[in-house]
Amino acid sequence: MTRVDPTAVDFEKGGGLVPAIVQDVDTREVLMLAYMDRAALEETLASGEATFFSRSRGGRWRKGETSGHRLLVRRVLSDCDNDTLLVLATPQGPACHLGTPTCFGDEAAPGVGQLAVLERTIASRATASPDNSWTARLLAAGAKRVAQKVGEEGVECALAGAAGETAELHEEAADLIYHLAVLLYARGTNLDAVMQVLARRAEARGEG
Repeated sequence: MTRVDPTAVDFEKGGGLVPAIVQDVDTREVLMLAYMDRAALEETLASGEATFFSRSRGGRWRKGETSGHRLLVRRVLSDCDNDTLLVLATPQGPACHLGTPTCFGDEAAPGVGQLAVLERTIASRATASPDNSWTARLLAAGAKRVAQKVGEEGVECALAGAAGETAELHEEAADLIYHLAVLLYARGTNLDAVMQVLARRAEARGEG
């Protein structure tokens, strides 16, 4: 976990509290806004689970202590003025007490955030019965079979790109991305590792 230094955070500016914006570390959705005092921040860093200060209750509370929908903290960053925190976390269920994925509604993760949702779905289907899940059936067949499907879908995507309608290209690209994500899972890796390669290449070319 990337650790912010609690002594560097300016709690005094807000009367002992600072806003804590919670963001899904994978999908980048903003899940909720809460507040932390120094003790809540220190508990979060020590436990790896998001702990906040409730202004209405007048005390600290750990997210999910009742519902079980905890926030497993991956990184905690401070802003440029050291008076706001960004908490990057993996949610263990809905972030909102109303049962929605975020406190800002139940809309799907935006843009490339859907790739992280796709990977989570693939992981959840991995233990399903192959009779009921195409993903489980692919994984049961092994990485070589999944790789073959990636090749097939790649050809179909290329053909659609060369001569098909735009809508067809979208459909074929979606099939290709899905099967590629399954292949990465089958090989014990993920799309984030691919993004890191792209980032390193961009940096090497001065495009970062």
